[in-house]
Amino acid sequence: MGQPLEHPVEPVEERPEPRGSRLDEWWGHMLRTPGRRRLWYWGGPIAVTLLAAVLRLWNVANPHSLVFDETFYVKDAYTLLNNGYESQWPAGADQRFNSGDTDIFSDEGSFVVHPPLGKWVIALGLAAFGADNSFGWRIGTVVVGVLAVFLLTVIARRLFASTIVAVIVGFLFAIDGHAIVMSRVALLDGILMFFALLGFGAILLDRTWHEKRLRAWLAARQARVDAGLATESSWGPGLWWRPWLLAAGLAFGMAASVKWSGLYFLAAFGVYVVVVDALARRRAGVAFWASAAVLKQGPISFLLMVPIALATVIASWTGWFLTAGGYYRSWASEAGNAWTGALAWVPESVQSFWHYQVAAYEYHVGLSTPHPYQANPLTWLFMTRPTSMYYQGSSYGEDGCRADLCSAAIHSVANPLIWWAAAAAAFYLLYRLARYREWQTGLILMGLAAGYLPWLMYLNRTVYQFYTIAFEPYLLLGLGVVIAVILGRRDDPRWRRQRGIGVVAVYLGVAALVSAFFYPIWTAQLVPYWFWHLHMWLPSWV
Repeated sequence: MGQPLEHPVEPVEERPEPRGSRLDEWWGHMLRTPGRRRLWYWGGPIAVTLLAAVLRLWNVANPHSLVFDETFYVKDAYTLLNNGYESQWPAGADQRFNSGDTDIFSDEGSFVVHPPLGKWVIALGLAAFGADNSFGWRIGTVVVGVLAVFLLTVIARRLFASTIVAVIVGFLFAIDGHAIVMSRVALLDGILMFFALLGFGAILLDRTWHEKRLRAWLAARQARVDAGLATESSWGPGLWWRPWLLAAGLAFGMAASVKWSGLYFLAAFGVYVVVVDALARRRAGVAFWASAAVLKQGPISFLLMVPIALATVIASWTGWFLTAGGYYRSWASEAGNAWTGALAWVPESVQSFWHYQVAAYEYHVGLSTPHPYQANPLTWLFMTRPTSMYYQGSSYGEDGCRADLCSAAIHSVANPLIWWAAAAAAFYLLYRLARYREWQTGLILMGLAAGYLPWLMYLNRTVYQFYTIAFEPYLLLGLGVVIAVILGRRDDPRWRRQRGIGVVAVYLGVAALVSAFFYPIWTAQLVPYWFWHLHMWLPSWV
């Protein structure tokens, strides 16, 4: 019997592993034309900005009473509008102001410890809607808070080169309770945050501007060297025309014109610019890259940023300089106060202004009056003591209460799912910077450091959790880094991409539900006491 014929086994052709997801395919189809891509490019940021506007504007006039530090800033803004400087009010002024009796201030200057710009923003609302209108008290901070959402979204798009990640970051900022509350009350910290974020965006743009012009200068120099017309440069250029550094100096100066802590952003990003310039020169092959960045470009960058910032701060005090009634306005003209010796030539107005700023600084660093809602900066990332801005309890039948006990509160507690995830992301960014040396991660961490680390020098000072609004945008950008990692790329294996999209979608959906749950206690809605208490997830929140 013959042997059976052996048939060669044909190799099984391996199919390539599927990539991306069907959602990617559908989305690519939706954005298949340039017009649709442009619509998404701007429509996404505008959509989350409109969402932020709705959440911040709805019933913002409630309550019609000055809440928390509005007692200072709204009344200061009104006297700025009328006198050009902050003035004193009589005892019991809040109750009369709430009832519409607003023109009860005096001409005598009041000792205030924050520069005027933020109060001028509030004053614009008073000028437009009247001081007897609580909508007018708060519309200035509402507008700034809404614009901050749009600004953060376009900054995130520039950082991540992804509109979807940028829109997610903007969405989280739009629905977060801390950001909502700080946009709905007439306090200064949200305005400080906005101007500092403007400066951050300018620094981001300067990075690209500087690198392009550095390469162009070095290429032109090399062409001249090759032609025998010049020698090689071991230091590189000193670039004077850096418009985004000027813009950054102006923006950080405006931040410092709201609160002096804005100067920390100027200092931090001044150092950042020198470091980034040094690294850019090293990558470009400049021999003395460190010396050039510190000794050649560094002084130029200082002159581009610092003088305009300081001039902006001084300009914010124009009303104080042009009038005679401001606090300490005539200090130098009083017997024994004027400077002598080498400084005797300094105008008395400048001497008085300097004395005022020294007094304000001493007040800031020495403030240690206990307050029930003070929060140690070491606890800020963990959000153990958010600030209650307003609380009004009522019984059945009072103020429309339909339960045994009711509460109306403005509690500046962030959405816990967003805040704690963002805080965890900040620690992850430290690891990521050490391992991957990503410039985006370093820039985000610098923003966080500028807004947070200086407060660790004042652990015994009376400070509050709501100060964290100044660096919340950078926490959310850090969370955006993590979300981008989880989402992955469109060319990832299908199982990986689908899992990433699913995790992010579930997170965003739950975060939105948590915001809906907390929204009543961010906006002073009257709710049963038991419902208010359900939101006190930690005993220290009460």
